[in-house]
Amino acid sequence: MAWLLVVMWAAAIFTFSTDSFSSEHTQGVVMGFLHVLLPHSSESALSTLHTFIRKCTHVGEYFIFGVLLFRAIRMPGKGWQWGWAFLAILIAALYASSDEIHQIFVPSRGASVWDALLDTGGASVAQVAAWILNRRGQT
Repeated sequence: MAWLLVVMWAAAIFTFSTDSFSSEHTQGVVMGFLHVLLPHSSESALSTLHTFIRKCTHVGEYFIFGVLLFRAIRMPGKGWQWGWAFLAILIAALYASSDEIHQIFVPSRGASVWDALLDTGGASVAQVAAWILNRRGQT
């Protein structure tokens, strides 16, 4: 079951890398929402905030991916080990890289090393969170 969740989330990430979730398509929804929240902000400020939100989603989606990978790798074990965390980060980094390569072939998207690094960072933060929770006895 743990690996099924990893595969399902990887499929979700793949879907987020399609044209439907490109900046062009999310901008209208996100900018509309930001206009309501921050009605006196300039278009430039809202555009910058839109970009920031999109980059935060990279970290968030790979944080979740990192947690799911860690859980699947350690099964049926308990606790936290460096090897499990490293393997989870490595798999996430490889998937992030393949995802950026996939985006080369999507007309409204493009590959970015920086995005792959953000993704890997999100998976890495997940390992730190797992370590902290393990030290508290919560995993």
